[in-house]
Amino acid sequence: MSTAPHVVVVGGGLAGMAAGLACADGGARVTLLEKRAHLGGLTWSFSHDGLTMDNGQHVFLRCCTAYRGFLDRVGSAGDVELQERLEVTVLRRGRRATLRRDRLPAPLHLGRSLLTYGLVPLAERARLGVAAAALARVDLDDPALDSETFEHWLRRHHQGPSAIAHLWDLICLATVNLPASEASLAMGAKVFQTGLLTDSAAGDIGWSRLPLGRLHGERGRAALEQAGASVRTGEGVQQVAPLGPVDGPPTAGSPRYVVRTGRGEVEADAVVVALPHYCVEEVLPPGALQADPARLGSSPILNVHVHFDRKVTDLPLAAGDGLAQWVFDRTASSGAERGQYLVVSVSGADEHIGRRPEDLGRDALSALRAMFPASAGAGVLSTFVTREHHATFRAAPGSAKMRAPARSPLRGLALAGAWTATGWPPTMEGAVRSGVAAARAALAATRTAGPGLGPELSVSAGPLRFQEVE
Repeated sequence: MSTAPHVVVVGGGLAGMAAGLACADGGARVTLLEKRAHLGGLTWSFSHDGLTMDNGQHVFLRCCTAYRGFLDRVGSAGDVELQERLEVTVLRRGRRATLRRDRLPAPLHLGRSLLTYGLVPLAERARLGVAAAALARVDLDDPALDSETFEHWLRRHHQGPSAIAHLWDLICLATVNLPASEASLAMGAKVFQTGLLTDSAAGDIGWSRLPLGRLHGERGRAALEQAGASVRTGEGVQQVAPLGPVDGPPTAGSPRYVVRTGRGEVEADAVVVALPHYCVEEVLPPGALQADPARLGSSPILNVHVHFDRKVTDLPLAAGDGLAQWVFDRTASSGAERGQYLVVSVSGADEHIGRRPEDLGRDALSALRAMFPASAGAGVLSTFVTREHHATFRAAPGSAKMRAPARSPLRGLALAGAWTATGWPPTMEGAVRSGVAAARAALAATRTAGPGLGPELSVSAGPLRFQEVE
């Protein structure tokens, strides 16, 4: 390993961990630097009132093959639940509807469910299939998709207000973190085409049985260290700088970059910077970006945690009304020994993010009581609010040109993060895909004719152990 290239990964979220593992699996020496005390990025956990809480609720779909590959790589694949068949209960306006797939090929697998979806008037229901068929034919590589909102496209295809509010937005908000009225058509089309319209099983929903801090951060760190990586937490990076010209081939034995932290300097043959879009420019050297990620903006997510003194629902997750956009039962993962612990998750939460916790708790509780009649006589043991002001980048029209590719203009410097040009919305899948892409770029840049740096690092030959799941 003494002659193996040294790759420094800046940032310990999903993108950084994926990049670090892929680089280590590709034969590099890896140092991962994370300013927080833990890995996991925006998927972390903490203790409150005797419960282990996640800062936010995260689900994935069966089509999220890179993320599922990450779970397998870190030893967490057995600690998630994945539906055998897509089924979502929607409780709105005092009514109950279900989205469930049949055992038919796409897009017929959703036909019966859409025809009986009672939250949408019959006249609008009859037009759902026409829009779905048109969306399945959209060319995702067409740059024009990023020039209009998803809602504008839906209205052009005769989708009414109820269909948009109770069906299209139900999924768009949860995946793009914006309503259809603000989301780019490119991202809306990607979600529906990949997750629901081309593969009948792609939209089956999965979630963690464990606190996310354990599922991702703790297991990810252990996997990195087992792969030989050095993981240094509590060490924020101040600057990444070239040590000399970086436009030519590497010279064996000569590092190309220095990474400066609050504790000193680390030299590297290649660097992967896996930081959020709103602060990544602060550490990059001039010429490292072909985009302007700071202009992407942010879309917030907030969660209201409500611990009832008794069980109020048998549903593991449900879509709701009002503030209770999505509701998750996290009783088992939290370690609650009494009652039922539910989490209300609100995506695209601009109108709520600045409200007082007591007001959010009151409105969330009111929405939960309306959703679940069994909660009428239940007492509340505690409520708690968590917020992520910069949960994701804002995937609005025009955002595509602000997303940078994994390979930067500077040889040996790669970029990772869900905000980069993955073609995916801001999801865990996008983050992991970005990490793997950045690792391939970093490893490719370290190849020389020197000893120990030969064909085994040919990323095109597929040496990385970290693979996607079929």
